[in-house]
Amino acid sequence: MNNRRIDPFMMLFLAFMVYAGFRDGMYSASPREWLLTKIYILPGIIIGLAFHEFAHAEVAYRLGDQTPRYQGRLTLNPLAHMDLVGFISLVFIGFGWGKPVEIDPNNFKHRRRDEMLVAFAGVVMNFLLAVAFTLILKWYMGMIGYTTYTLSSWQGTLYYIILYAIQINLVLMIFNLMPVPPLDGWNIITEIFNLRKYNWYWKVYRYGWFILMALIMFNFTDVVLNRGVDFFLGILSHLL
Repeated sequence: MNNRRIDPFMMLFLAFMVYAGFRDGMYSASPREWLLTKIYILPGIIIGLAFHEFAHAEVAYRLGDQTPRYQGRLTLNPLAHMDLVGFISLVFIGFGWGKPVEIDPNNFKHRRRDEMLVAFAGVVMNFLLAVAFTLILKWYMGMIGYTTYTLSSWQGTLYYIILYAIQINLVLMIFNLMPVPPLDGWNIITEIFNLRKYNWYWKVYRYGWFILMALIMFNFTDVVLNRGVDFFLGILSHLL
């Protein structure tokens, strides 16, 4: 059984991420602006996480594994896919994860290929959502006109909700593509290079969360996310 289960020390992990948020001045905005921003990003977070995990479950199911169906994961209901720590992390820190989808690779006909496809499914879904929201934003801006929007206006409210949905889905895609266990990027390179045959594989996998904490503490994740989001926003801007 392949289970990306959150370890008990995840609360410590969350504390490190909160520290990283304060270190980077993420809470320096006014209380009103901070609250409005958190409200505006919620739709993008809920949609992004639900669709991400649903994509994992749906692809695994279509490749022959009934486990996601038995566990009620073949749904877009956000409640079936929300991980509390991952949700809080995404809201307050800027990156996070959903409730991991459990799969049984023994049910796949082509185990390595199919496991890689399942791992790719979530990040591909987030990219497609980012494209979809970009097209929605293009339509919306064309409908109400290109101008400067304020947070207090209804035009500004919808504008920022859509804009944050684009950014959140890009963050979910890039963060999960990082080749660190237990993220999707690690599962992808595991299957591409058949890493399980190496003795060091399970040691790295066991300490994946510690590695991730170190990357956060030394600002590596911020650099990757900022540059990655800027890069893909540049690409998507051509749709506008």
